[in-house]
This record gives sequence, C-alpha cells and structure tokens, in this order.
Amino acid sequence: MESALETIEFLALSSNRVEVLELLAVGRRTRTELARETGASQATLGRILGDFEDLSWIRQEDGEYVATATGRLVASGFTDLLGIVETERKLRDIVRYLPTHAMDFDLGRLADATVTVPSGTRPNAPVQRVVDLLRDADDVRVFSHAFNEQSLTAVQERVTGPDRTFRGVFSRNAIDALADDSGLRRRLERLLESDGAGMRIHEEGVPLAVTIADDVVHLLLRDENGVLQASVDTDDPAVYSWAHDTFDHYWRTASPIDPDEFSS
Repeated sequence: MESALETIEFLALSSNRVEVLELLAVGRRTRTELARETGASQATLGRILGDFEDLSWIRQEDGEYVATATGRLVASGFTDLLGIVETERKLRDIVRYLPTHAMDFDLGRLADATVTVPSGTRPNAPVQRVVDLLRDADDVRVFSHAFNEQSLTAVQERVTGPDRTFRGVFSRNAIDALADDSGLRRRLERLLESDGAGMRIHEEGVPLAVTIADDVVHLLLRDENGVLQASVDTDDPAVYSWAHDTFDHYWRTASPIDPDEFSS
C-alpha cells in the first residue's frame, strides 16, 4: 500500500487530476463535460478516471462520473492545502514584519489580502494604499504608533465632508512628532477642533499601525529599524472583528488629546 505522501504526490503532480477531482466533488459530470471544462484530452481523461476508480475516489452512474465520500474528502482537504500554500507564498517575503504576536486570527484569513510593497518607482506605495482607503471610506478608525503628514492630510480632507467620521488612538511619540513641526502642529489643532474627528493618546504606546476603513483592515508593516517594508489589507470578517475589538481596547484605555497642549 502506498503511503499518504505518495498519494498526495500522485494527485499534486497533475493539475488535470486536481481539477477533475474538484469538479466531480461538486457534482456529476459526463466525460464530454469533463473534457470541455478541463481542456484535457480524452486519453488523459481516460487515465485519470481509471486511476480514480481504482482508488475508489469516483464511481460511474448512468454514464456520468461522481466523487465518492472519500473522493470528496480528498478533494476538500487538497483544496484547503492549496489555499494554505498559496497564502504562505503570498506572505513569505513579509511574514517577518507581521505583528503575529498581536494578531488574534488565523493567517489563513489573509488568503485574499492585498499586499503592497515599495518599489523603485513607488517607494511609498504602502502608505499611498492606506491614504487611498482613508479618502474613500465613510468611517475610519486608526490605532497606530505613527501618524505621518500624508495620513494627516487625508484625514483632514475627509472630516470636512458630511457624515464622515475619524477616530484615532496614537502613541505619544506619533503626536509629539507632529507637534514638533509648527506647520503640522497647526493642522493637528484644526483637526482636533473638527466635529467629525476624535483622537486619543495611549501613553503605554501602540505597537501596531492599523487602519479600519469601513470594512477594510489595513496593516502598515515596518522592520525593527522602522523602515517601511509593506502593507496588507483585507475585508475578511475575522480580521475585521480582531481589529474592531483591538481598537475598542486602545480607545477605552487611552486619554483624549488636549488641544491646549499643542497650542502655538
């Protein structure tokens, strides 16, 4: 009897095998339908179907093929494995920068995430991604150790519109960095006076840089030296739930910013 790894290898070495098994796990197909949907030749299909029947993964009924219970089990498990590996490949180059210690959700939830990395022509692409999200969203919440000029500009633009809100919790260093520049300090003061904006300082610091723009969660990723490396954003419900709960924690344990503290 072949080993489980040999069975996995048998299936994995042919994309046609994987596709045929997945199709038959969903529903009945004739051989003609399988040929049309997979593009495989009749000779290839004949070998695949014969092998699958030998493994008891499929059976024939009235001229159609359909997966057995074990065939559906294998198809489901293999599809899950493919998804895991595809997600790993997507995150491979940035996983060292992900704040996994603080992320209370399975990494598989980032399967459909958008990963944005700096490039030679767009070195600030990850920041621009979050700025675009800020401008398009109706409700924005942020908890972060940083608050740069681009984000400040986007937030100021958005709170001038009707029914648009912004709430942010920041490390003191992030706010102090803005206050140290006279021009940015005046803009921060105007933002604090806006009806649609609410901002707080978390004295113990915020080790993350997370933006919730409507139902999209965006994480800005930097290395240990503070150099921008990438960003990840997703509308996965589990990631949103984590971000929502984490924001609420920081908001409840933070202090409102006193505008007089930064008055010119």
